[in-house]
Amino acid sequence: MVNAGSTRDAERPVPDAAQSGVPIGYTLVLPPAWRRIPVRHGTGKAIKKILDDAFGRLPKQARTEMVMPWRQEIEQRLASAAKQARRSGGLDLYLPVTTMHGSIIPASFIVSEGSLTSAEQVDPAEIIAYMCAGSDAYRPVAIDDAIGIRFEHTARPDPPRVEHGSRRVDYTLSVPGEPDRWLVVAFSTLGGGDPADQYAKLLVELFDAIMSTFRWRQRQETAPAARTESG
Repeated sequence: MVNAGSTRDAERPVPDAAQSGVPIGYTLVLPPAWRRIPVRHGTGKAIKKILDDAFGRLPKQARTEMVMPWRQEIEQRLASAAKQARRSGGLDLYLPVTTMHGSIIPASFIVSEGSLTSAEQVDPAEIIAYMCAGSDAYRPVAIDDAIGIRFEHTARPDPPRVEHGSRRVDYTLSVPGEPDRWLVVAFSTLGGGDPADQYAKLLVELFDAIMSTFRWRQRQETAPAARTESG
């Protein structure tokens, strides 16, 4: 298993959580190269901070007009990715912002919230059992007292909108105390150009390691100072 590293945490609220015992947010431990971009509020501010931190490490003489087009291009890409995540109902976008061997790590994941909006309350355990019985790609999971499903699959290219295939892993977790609410954490990677290659598999292991740090945050908890502002 790839070591996720000791890094800053990411912390976000789960909307509309007011009842006792219902989580109001979650935390994740991120690898050093990864950052969170909220996609509903504060997106521009978060992107600016990421870029300020990255470009602020450059030598002063390098911070010239020569690097400004590069910064603008990255800013546009991050803003576009956040906009797409928002359209998909996302809460947060997570992605690496530094390079490895001269290339951006080809991976990201989105956290979003959903509801079954069913007329009758359905036991989440029954839904999970039903889905896992139909395919080996679905596997039941339990993370910090939340039951859920891990689903791994390969998505084919869909030109012209999607040029390359991708390896995807989704964690769908039942929100404790609210059977009709689910948190979905959806990961995607292009790997080294082939979603079935060894690089893709290593990045999936990294994502699984990140998810092993997932914790719900309760209203009565006081967030440690090391964690990022929940916004």
